[in-house]
Amino acid sequence: MQETPALQAVLRRDRLLVLAGLAGIILLAWAYIAYLAWGMAHMDVSMEMTMPQMQGWGLVDLALTFVMWSVMMVAMMLPAAAPMILLFANVNRKRREQQRPYVSTTVFVLGYLVVWLGFSGLAALAQWGLHTATLLSPMMVSTSRLVGSLLLIAAGIFQWTPLKYACLHHCRSPLGFIMQEWRDGTWGAFRMGLKHGSYCLGCCWILMLLLFVAGVMNLLWVAAITGLVLVEKLAPAGHWIGRGVGVVLMGAGIWMALALL
Repeated sequence: MQETPALQAVLRRDRLLVLAGLAGIILLAWAYIAYLAWGMAHMDVSMEMTMPQMQGWGLVDLALTFVMWSVMMVAMMLPAAAPMILLFANVNRKRREQQRPYVSTTVFVLGYLVVWLGFSGLAALAQWGLHTATLLSPMMVSTSRLVGSLLLIAAGIFQWTPLKYACLHHCRSPLGFIMQEWRDGTWGAFRMGLKHGSYCLGCCWILMLLLFVAGVMNLLWVAAITGLVLVEKLAPAGHWIGRGVGVVLMGAGIWMALALL
């Protein structure tokens, strides 16, 4: 069905609304991360209500850590997922104009975010374990050069694995994903979000764990990983850039390990 001028105007307006919503969520998430990072350097009484304690942890501290990781994942992963979300909204809008089943794009986004909320829970538990084992400093940086070197080497190796590029292939091909994985209905859209989120998690999970090396609240490190994820998914030669970064990570990990000898 050929698009009429009226339909084109509706599609443009819909894209702008979705893009504005995504931009607003991403900006709020980054503002929260910046606030926490500032609080790490200027700890005061108000920050104690939003950050885990550095001494013994309780369930409240674990919950705060989960919130911290969840917001970070939103800030870091939604920018790279934006092309997929915009395409989903575009396809859905056309289906609605053709009187075909239509589902809110929010359902797809929720499915995507549920995957990263699950990862955030595991990351919070990992941070709790590292804290309990005194392997994290008060600035949430690994105090063990061995742990840091192993994480860097593992992340570098993973950048070259078939699993990495099988997942990355789906993330780099939004149209192919839509054509192969489309499901009707609310549950179908949620499942699509879950599946796309799972592919993104498969690409990037170990990169997120590198935050333990340079600091969970290190804004430069957070921005660098976010940039790498964007380049891998959106740049024409993103997969080769990712492999190059893998070599750098392995080299850094080996150098750190040799420094222990």
